[in-house]
Amino acid sequence: MALPSLLSGLRIPVVAAPLFIISNPKSVIAQCKAGIVGSMPALNARPAEQLEAWLKEITEELDRHNQANPDSPAAPYAVNQIVHRSNDRLMHDIEMCVKYRVPITITSLGARQEVNDAMHSVGGITLHDVINDKFARKAVEKGADGLIAVAWGAGGHAGTLSPFALISSIRQWFDGPLLLSGSIATGGAVLAAQAMGADLAYIGSPFIATDEARAAEEYKQAVVEATGEDIVYSSLFTGVHGNYLRKSIENAGLDPDNLPEGDVTKMNFGSGTTKAWKDIWGCGQGVGVIDRVQPVSALVDHLAAEYAAAKARLAA
Repeated sequence: MALPSLLSGLRIPVVAAPLFIISNPKSVIAQCKAGIVGSMPALNARPAEQLEAWLKEITEELDRHNQANPDSPAAPYAVNQIVHRSNDRLMHDIEMCVKYRVPITITSLGARQEVNDAMHSVGGITLHDVINDKFARKAVEKGADGLIAVAWGAGGHAGTLSPFALISSIRQWFDGPLLLSGSIATGGAVLAAQAMGADLAYIGSPFIATDEARAAEEYKQAVVEATGEDIVYSSLFTGVHGNYLRKSIENAGLDPDNLPEGDVTKMNFGSGTTKAWKDIWGCGQGVGVIDRVQPVSALVDHLAAEYAAAKARLAA
């Protein structure tokens, strides 16, 4: 199955993952101008009324860029929606995304047909992130256009399956758009994702260490200094297992090697909740190759050069 046009004209086959708290209009615009899909979680706009201002800013700036650069237009952008039942502003956020005709919607923590239908009504496509084949089938049954396979090693909420196992099992029955997430931090890894059956790579952690990211400088530096061995897999902080930087857990006064299990029933994305673990920093196992804080454009240039070099190396 051919990729939708929204995903087929990218500079390199990469979607920048939405980063909780960190992604913002500035980072999204820079990612799109660099030629990859930029994204942000709707919940990063707080209060909820701020989301419309953010969507207006992104839409207008990308329109200006495209008018000034008709031969090299920006890539489309995506908004991540947490569809978990505790997200009491979901329908407000969907209404705003429909109003601004958001081209790509990424859904997480549940699959809702009404969300897919709403975004389809304005010509958008939906991608749903999954950690196993069971959830992948449910998402497609409820109208998702594509899937994001979140494998072992991904930053934030992550599954336990090898990318080889997860991609191959989904590809046995699904021929639609398929993205791979999990420790992808180089252009060679982007090509490897395609080689095993994914259409695009889904990259998060490298974009934490960029100038445009809304992350604390201590967080960015911790990403630069960390290696894959500094990533801790725990369910304590949200009730769902995810990967986090050891240093941030230690800074919170906890023992990373002896964390209690979280309670999935306490997971809450409501607008009035206090984020008890706001200083626990998500990050993936691919962090070891991140050696500097740099502009988004420079990071994408580097990924593109590595991707081209990897293709040439294999062709030779």
